Amino acid sequence: MKKLSFIAAMLFVSLPAIAQDTGVVIDANKGWYAIGLSIMLGLGAFGATSGQGRVGAAAMEGLARNPQASKAMFVPMIVVLALIESLFILTWLIASGMSGKI
Repeated sequence: MKKLSFIAAMLFVSLPAIAQDTGVVIDANKGWYAIGLSIMLGLGAFGATSGQGRVGAAAMEGLARNPQASKAMFVPMIVVLALIESLFILTWLIASGMSGKI
């Protein structure tokens, strides 16, 4: 693990050190914005899909225990799934807005 972090650190540090000076100002934060956005989208997608999977599994387990409750469970399950999906859509919109900084 130390070797991997050392290699990653060298990639971020050594490339600007050996670059030629062209007189063009480069924003050093663009790479960090891209890394942050990708981590944000990845965690948002992982959280949304795992949450929806748990909701679906709990609904199927509830229906297996009490099949007559399917009509009572359907609407709350759909509402919860829509709320989970809306959180990921909000994450995606924030990432799309921030991608203009890259």
